[in-house]
Amino acid sequence: MNGSNTNNDPIILATAGYDHTVRFWQAYSGICLRTVQHPDSQVNALEITPDKQLIAAAGYQHIRMYDLNSNNPNPVINYDGISKNVTGLGFHEDGKWMYTGGEDNAVRIWDLRSRNLQCQRIFQVNAPANCVCLHPNQGELFIGDQSGSIHVWDLKTDNNEQLIPEQDASIQSISIDPMGTMMAAVNNKGNCYIWNLTGGKGTEPTKLHPKSKFEAHNRYVLKCLFSPDSTLLATTSADQTAKIWRTADLTLMTELKETAQRWVWDCAFSGDSQYIITASSDNMARLWSVDTGEVKKEYSGHQKAVVCLAFRDEIVQ
Repeated sequence: MNGSNTNNDPIILATAGYDHTVRFWQAYSGICLRTVQHPDSQVNALEITPDKQLIAAAGYQHIRMYDLNSNNPNPVINYDGISKNVTGLGFHEDGKWMYTGGEDNAVRIWDLRSRNLQCQRIFQVNAPANCVCLHPNQGELFIGDQSGSIHVWDLKTDNNEQLIPEQDASIQSISIDPMGTMMAAVNNKGNCYIWNLTGGKGTEPTKLHPKSKFEAHNRYVLKCLFSPDSTLLATTSADQTAKIWRTADLTLMTELKETAQRWVWDCAFSGDSQYIITASSDNMARLWSVDTGEVKKEYSGHQKAVVCLAFRDEIVQ
């Protein structure tokens, strides 16, 4: 069974949240193909492995990894023994390791090459980590915490730098564009900060150059994400909207608004940057046209808030 779906249907959409299930969808038909029970806790974050074999679900005190290409309802790998909520996770592009961040004030690197799942390295911060973002150079982690700090952890040298864009404003999400030239960070005051990035090649650390600050939303911003082509930045918020900004001049291109929507927690662009999928507290995920702000598909089936999603529609080279 392993790998059988990979070539036929490279499009994977998964959603999860507070109803203790992970749902897998045909992204463009809106049909739910499979529901996996995740009984231990809510799911805080989802991420698909680079080889599209597994999906990792981050919850309270654990990470579970499920097989994408079989109907096995049980996790195939379990990481336990973490205290508090795991709030974010991601993978090295070659699948050698996974990184996680959480409310235990720590960011961890896990070796994926051995099945006994050793935590290789731990980076302590002084407040719960809300988000972790890996630079496209695969060598630096950018961590946002509740106290308002952004930490830059250089994995090669173990050096770390810290900056605080705004005092007492919790950093909710960080995104670096795929070319590694821009970074965005959003906070619980509704503000978005943009930096230009230089360096970050070879042994040279990335340097951050403040570019702009603007009010993206008038409430909590929950997520920011650059589009694959780097021309757009999406922000999602407790104000019941998601917004698409042009990165060239940071003007608002589209507001994604639906009367029922409530808090918008997470989002993911299609590979061609033409569509975006959002996850919301009204138990729904939605596929929108980036240009028109029109809802193209609704993914209905969750019984509680959908707070995270994972979407991969590009072919693995």
